[in-house]
Amino acid sequence: MDRSHSTQLENLRNKANQMGQHTQKALGLVLQALIEKRIEIFDQVFEIEKQINEWHKQVDEEAVEFIAQNGPVAKDLRTTVALVKINTDLERMGDQCVNIAHIGKDALKRGDDLNLPIIRTMFSLVQEMIEKSLSSFVKHDAKVAERVLMMDDEVDTLKAKVQTDMIIELKKDPQSAEKYLALILIARNLERFGDHATNIAEDVIYTEAGQDIRHGGFL
Repeated sequence: MDRSHSTQLENLRNKANQMGQHTQKALGLVLQALIEKRIEIFDQVFEIEKQINEWHKQVDEEAVEFIAQNGPVAKDLRTTVALVKINTDLERMGDQCVNIAHIGKDALKRGDDLNLPIIRTMFSLVQEMIEKSLSSFVKHDAKVAERVLMMDDEVDTLKAKVQTDMIIELKKDPQSAEKYLALILIARNLERFGDHATNIAEDVIYTEAGQDIRHGGFL
């Protein structure tokens, strides 16, 4: 593939990385809003998600155009296919942030405190997962991507614990049912966010190593 085609592909990668950085920012703002109990911060998340949606459409369109014009093969084809999939995962991460923002906004209006240590731990883990998955994508580093896969199990375990703990609290204090349900839903959205980060890591491994490790296929 000639230099112009390589530049075109790199531009696509850069756009996807920008999406990822905005997704990271949205997730950080959601956590800040919950900790500081500042409803107005959630509005920034909604605005960021609009930009992510625009980039989502642009990257998909440009990737299809790139394939049609250049007919990439081998690693370049794997990279382009992975970019389309990563693009979708980043857009869905934006959706998870918006979901949590809506849940948090309603909860804060009720006066609920959602700033639990286990929820903060989940936020920290998924923030690290998206950071590492994007780093592996930018640096073409399958080893970093592998570390993301290991972290996903920890997020799943925490999500299950939140559900168990909140059900116990609900039985003791049914008057606060909305609060406990909100915490369960936040944990579920964070778990899904982690799943999307894992998908990106798997796509990086596919691109760089040529191995499909989805559905239990390991390196």
